[in-house]
Amino acid sequence: SSGINAEWPLRPGTNLNLSSTMSKIQKDFLLESIQEVKQGAVDKKRKFLETVELQIALKNYDPARDKRFSGTVKLRHTPKSNFKICIIGDERHLDEAKSLKLEYKSVEDLKKLNKNKKLVKKLAKSYDAFIASDGLIKQIPRILGPGLNKAGKFPTSLSHQEAMEDKVETVKRTIKFQMKKVLCLSVAVGHVQMEQDELLANIMLAVNFLVSLLKKNWQNVRSLNVKSTMGKPIRIY
Repeated sequence: SSGINAEWPLRPGTNLNLSSTMSKIQKDFLLESIQEVKQGAVDKKRKFLETVELQIALKNYDPARDKRFSGTVKLRHTPKSNFKICIIGDERHLDEAKSLKLEYKSVEDLKKLNKNKKLVKKLAKSYDAFIASDGLIKQIPRILGPGLNKAGKFPTSLSHQEAMEDKVETVKRTIKFQMKKVLCLSVAVGHVQMEQDELLANIMLAVNFLVSLLKKNWQNVRSLNVKSTMGKPIRIY
């Protein structure tokens, strides 16, 4: 998939005029909208913790002709409260995962799935993300087939020079924008029990980053909405 790939924080020297980016949405108005989403979740209590989503509709974009983009941005606050990560590790990383009380799988565990599509799909569904020892990454498609990749959950690489705890925190706070064949995108930016300021920081970061990925920046944005999982969309732009 040829396209624009970007990571946030961006490299020094990348010109991103964030103040002008966010001036398109007034901070007070955004805070009111966040309060409305949170209040809606209180008024109609659900049996689960609702996610807060940012929904984006694009314009002046032709998915067939224009470059598809994808990018990841690390939010200030973890958007999901019950984010499940699985470590696919070598011996050293498995020991570290055990001591940090993280869920883990060895290469032998993966081989037992025998490339069975249903079992690989079930594994992918069981976790929000995977982290794998950098020495094992290349083996994973050979052992499991393309299942994790298809589910958009190909593991993040972890070297022995990196702290597993920090890596887990980064993965939990990272969201991905990926342009597919349609002009609508949706990403989780938090949950309804987060503080207003935490949601504000996450939404501002997500919007800034998305706009920086678009060829014509704000001219490619038709609308932005925030909503809880079961709540009504509230337009913020």
